[in-house]
Amino acid sequence: MRAVGQKDTRPEIQVRQMLRRLGGHYRVRNRDLPGSPDIANRTRRWAIEVQGCFWHGHRNCSKTKSGRTERVPASNQSYWGPKIAENRARDARKLLELRNLGFSVLLVWECELRDPEKVEEKLSRFLVKRV
Repeated sequence: MRAVGQKDTRPEIQVRQMLRRLGGHYRVRNRDLPGSPDIANRTRRWAIEVQGCFWHGHRNCSKTKSGRTERVPASNQSYWGPKIAENRARDARKLLELRNLGFSVLLVWECELRDPEKVEEKLSRFLVKRV
């Protein structure tokens, strides 16, 4: 698990490339904002979180093939169940904190990147409202 990167992940880079094509200006690794959003523009007050489906407990996910609940590994469920639940709770808290600061936040799930055109359209709609 130590080999799993926390920054410059493949999904994050894909989203950043799409933003560049759309003309979006941003900063990465915003450590001074709640939850350290992956991509943010402080001037225009928007942030984008690129979340891995497994680590952030994506429900109804085509990638992890989860149903109505998040996917929990069969081994060591006593660890993974609470771990993923804590990640989801922390994500919700940090998202609320960002919104309370006046930021618009967009979540992009790793599984959504299987259809890049759809994600690019989603990003375009998000940016149009904030320019």
